Amino acid sequence: MGFLDRFRSHDEPERSPGGSYIERHGQAAEPSLSGGDGELIEAVVAHIEAHVGDPAWVFHQLVSPYVHVDIHVVAPTEERPWTTLVTSGMSERPMNFPPELQDAARAELVMALPPNWPTERERMREESIYWPFRLLQTLATLPHQYDTWLWLGHTVPNGDPPEPYAPDTGLCCALIGPAMLAGEGFQRLEHRGRTVTFFGVYPLYADEVDFKLERGGDELDERLEAADVTELLQPERPSVA
Repeated sequence: MGFLDRFRSHDEPERSPGGSYIERHGQAAEPSLSGGDGELIEAVVAHIEAHVGDPAWVFHQLVSPYVHVDIHVVAPTEERPWTTLVTSGMSERPMNFPPELQDAARAELVMALPPNWPTERERMREESIYWPFRLLQTLATLPHQYDTWLWLGHTVPNGDPPEPYAPDTGLCCALIGPAMLAGEGFQRLEHRGRTVTFFGVYPLYADEVDFKLERGGDELDERLEAADVTELLQPERPSVA
């Protein structure tokens, strides 16, 4: 994925002019195939059902070299008129988190798709349809692949320099932000002494990440909030930069 831009770091890497830390990924960790944590997956699914709705189907990861990441697909409803995607499996193993942030060990990711976005299994062969699913699985695997962590405010570009996720979009980076659309109580799951935090994935343009690196995350957050940018994918939205 290139480099990981984040506000806080326990490794003190290089800084951007706007004050963000930048971590450039080196050698990936040795793969360790995973079959998943069935008990934790059940707890995540029950959490999704309680706060979002029953998944219509599950996008299974066929090969799991670090953690087993599935994506649960919840169809649009009158209350939430968009398709909700939620990962399970990122939280199977703890991330390499700063020791002072004890609740930062485990996380899962959420995205929402427009209600007219095709989700039929046979359409997953089309890159313009499949890329949000691939993005979620890639991001959920990244902390375990590179012995790092993903948390609120971190941004991950699609390569260095970043390339669009698909030929028909200019979106090429991901911001880890608050999960805004699933309702109160969804953001945290307590299970057998483990805290799992659910974060939204906000696809960004390259100039928005450049803006953050130059001006800082707070100014970018203000612009995203003013433009009503959340984890709901808006494929043709204008850049806030």
